Amino acid sequence: MKEIIVNFFQALIGFSGGIAVGAGFVAFLTVLGVIPRMVQLTKRKKLVKVYGACVLIASIFGTFISFANISWDQPTIMLIIWGLLHGIFNGMLAAALTEVLNVFPVLSKRIGMDDYLLFLLMAFVFGKIAGSLFQWLYFVK
Repeated sequence: MKEIIVNFFQALIGFSGGIAVGAGFVAFLTVLGVIPRMVQLTKRKKLVKVYGACVLIASIFGTFISFANISWDQPTIMLIIWGLLHGIFNGMLAAALTEVLNVFPVLSKRIGMDDYLLFLLMAFVFGKIAGSLFQWLYFVK
């Protein structure tokens, strides 16, 4: 009986955490207008529902893969495509977020680099590339 109660509370806590994270993610996308901004940048207004469906399906599929006890062996080319799609999504999401919040212009003004905004952006880009390469070459090897 004790095991059933513990399992019930674990399921309840996990479900509640999932609801909280999901609500935060939806609020993030809705309040900041990330998807509409991505649609505006790509100039594909007819595909608004497709963008939303892609985010929803990818979230559900990613959650399933994270929790399912399955192995999904793929050829190297599929892994490269999979990683490329992840990188594109994360890059577009980060770009939309920084554009919505005007992060870089505000940051450059605060640290006194108004005239060097391009160099600041390139430092972020090359730093991200170097960090990603270091992680993959050193830790994933």
